[in-house]
Amino acid sequence: MGFTWSPHCCDCLCICVIVSVCVCLYVFVSVCVSVSLHVCECVSLSFVCVCVSDCVNVYACLSSVCVCVHLCTYECVCVSLCENVYSRCRLPFTVFLFLQNFSKEGETSSSRCDSLSNLIARKCKRQDIINPQSELSEIVNDPFQIRKDNVIQIKPQKIRLALRRGEYPTFKFKRAEGYPIDLYYLMDLSYSMKDDLEKVKSLGKQLLDALTSVTKSIQIGFGSFVDKTVLPFVNTNKEKMKNPCPTKSQKCQPPFDFKHVLKLTNNADTFNTEVQKQHISGNLDPPEAGLDAMMQAAVCGDIIGWRNVTRLLVYTSDDGFHFAGDGKLGAILNPNDGKCHLNSLGFYEDSHKYDYPSIAELAQKLAENNIQPIFAVTSKIMPIYQLSKMIPKSAVGELKEDSSNVVQLIKDAYNNLSSKVIMKHNNLPDGVRIEYKSKCSDGENVNDKNGTCSNVKIGEEVEFIVTITAEKCLDKTYTFEIRPLGFTDKLEIELRTECNCNCDDSFEMAEHCNKHGSIKCGICSCTNNRIGQFCECDPGQQSTQELVTACHRDNSSASCSNQGDCFCGRCTCHTSPKKKIYGQFCECDNVNCELNLGKLCGGHGTCDCGTCKCNSGFSGSACQCPQSDQRCKNNNGRICSGRGTCECNQCKCNTGYEPPHCKECPACPSPCPKYIHCVECLGFDSGPYKDNCTASCTNIKHNKTGTVKQKPCKEKSSKDCWIIFSMTELDGVSQYEVVIRKEQDCPKPPNIAAIIGGGVSGVLLIGLAILLIWKLITELYDRKEFRRFEQEKTKAKWQDGDNPLFQTATTTVINPLNN
Repeated sequence: MGFTWSPHCCDCLCICVIVSVCVCLYVFVSVCVSVSLHVCECVSLSFVCVCVSDCVNVYACLSSVCVCVHLCTYECVCVSLCENVYSRCRLPFTVFLFLQNFSKEGETSSSRCDSLSNLIARKCKRQDIINPQSELSEIVNDPFQIRKDNVIQIKPQKIRLALRRGEYPTFKFKRAEGYPIDLYYLMDLSYSMKDDLEKVKSLGKQLLDALTSVTKSIQIGFGSFVDKTVLPFVNTNKEKMKNPCPTKSQKCQPPFDFKHVLKLTNNADTFNTEVQKQHISGNLDPPEAGLDAMMQAAVCGDIIGWRNVTRLLVYTSDDGFHFAGDGKLGAILNPNDGKCHLNSLGFYEDSHKYDYPSIAELAQKLAENNIQPIFAVTSKIMPIYQLSKMIPKSAVGELKEDSSNVVQLIKDAYNNLSSKVIMKHNNLPDGVRIEYKSKCSDGENVNDKNGTCSNVKIGEEVEFIVTITAEKCLDKTYTFEIRPLGFTDKLEIELRTECNCNCDDSFEMAEHCNKHGSIKCGICSCTNNRIGQFCECDPGQQSTQELVTACHRDNSSASCSNQGDCFCGRCTCHTSPKKKIYGQFCECDNVNCELNLGKLCGGHGTCDCGTCKCNSGFSGSACQCPQSDQRCKNNNGRICSGRGTCECNQCKCNTGYEPPHCKECPACPSPCPKYIHCVECLGFDSGPYKDNCTASCTNIKHNKTGTVKQKPCKEKSSKDCWIIFSMTELDGVSQYEVVIRKEQDCPKPPNIAAIIGGGVSGVLLIGLAILLIWKLITELYDRKEFRRFEQEKTKAKWQDGDNPLFQTATTTVINPLNN
């Protein structure tokens, strides 16, 4: 029987624990006899408790007996029937019962789809239950072998899996001795690698001799790289394009991006001969086009000559590399396409058209072509080439300045790479996920998304348990591969999902169906427009759509409020031990009401169609309020001190007043200034309210025998006298009791004569003082000027002189002839 499901559509408690006792036959294999304990509680039998996450197996072994506890996360999910009984069963961990007369009144046929333990608990027989099982068959399972023409390191090689709810196929990997190797040597030929090239020219025989101890079948090839032949990567001057060496006296070959020099061969002399022909080149910026070269070496398999064996790509350089985006500096905007662009001479001819690849793009192509890179670089740039997180099967080693240790570096890196096994899957269909449990040679168990084992020695066998989970039914058979990175061996899996429930109990016009239908999978398939569990409903002149519409409340899209089944135009509500569903459209129940303190209707009432019906003595939307005002009364028995209302046995105070009894108002202004005139007339029979004090001050009670408090009010009366009094707020709004001190503090009247006399005297004294000061200043100034005059007088030197225009009145004449 087919059905669909959607999670989180009901509220329930679902706890399922399975305890299994297992008899271990030998290591890693056990036959388990399961004793299941399910504690599952859902609000309706139309809901099914199912596992929605992977099981975790906890093993505890004593001698030959293992106790396995499977811990799963379960959820309650809703199930509903599909249109026909031959639909696919899509819910995991469920079985189907095709027994007739199983469903109770009010139950839908979906109750036939349930967990096996639930149906067994309802006294169902196993022979009446359809429970499709997963099937695992091995198509190719050749033994491990080491032959020159065929090396097998993984078994089985092909399986067929019919999966219903997850299976655990197991496969093994055994590292073979003498596995063939293809090694492609990729060298940086920028000018700084000049001394390294001389070492590499005699490297062929050393490489073959070193790797012969590992395998008898080895091939080596050679390629080189510099950088893209555009600015700013190389000098595009005509002379520099011919000879990029620093001086003209030196001989350099023209710059290039990547050049494939020698196809993979097992002839060391050919390797040495071709490398001898190579010359150093040059570029401008420090990073090189190494990623370009690696990409072409990976995707141009036929030109490079890769065999279907272990493929090693040795990369040597003394500087960093350009990556995606750097090409924009040279106006190269097209992203790297990951395709082969080598011409007949082995040059990467379209390097000026495509940007450098990213590390992720390169890692993908290396994995697709089963190539393991070995980065042999100088110590100063080793951190740049620590790429094992992005390129899992890669190694990096420190290269001496003259490349003298490159052979030993390659040998060590190969041993390191080949001893690490990392599983990878390709072409996985949607809705299927894989997890690995690795049982490595050192006894370590590793659970992760990629099966990984390290330090696997030659001849050692490791085991991988694969958990394949189908989260949905597949529409066809899919084929995908699991293989160890860096190796050509693979496990091919043909996967299909087992979703069909096959029934063989078809009966035409059965009595069980009131002779108006046939039995299929225990369910009536009605004819003649009959409907119902037993074809007992004749809709008459009403169409099916009209009958369905009659079960929808207020044109709602939900039939029977999603809490019942529409039968013959009427709703049959679902049933449950703890939930009562009722109403014309199953719109009511006894569980969906407001909670208080985590209890339905506060534990003081019953839920009736979304409304709490409270017990006697309680009220409120959730029966949260006791019908009492005892907690609202103050010491005087007044409710909320007359300044609030009692709601739910708690005071709801007027603005500013504080619970529990609305006595205090910390934020309210002092009433003393407002009622000073009342205090004046009550205490001293004066002020504006003197003539009608009683009528104007009805809310003020005068306590004539009381004592003024320590912090009294002090306000001025209409006669400018200070009145000291205290006010106490009584129950009610603006009701006060005042205690007034009998004496007022009134100021004495001023002495007018003294004030006037003092004022006149003051003015006279100030005037006299001003005259004396003026006289003193002028006296001092005169004396100063007189002293200065005297000083200037003593310094003056007077000379006698006559006015040239003046003539005296007497003239004396002397006769010269007379002495």
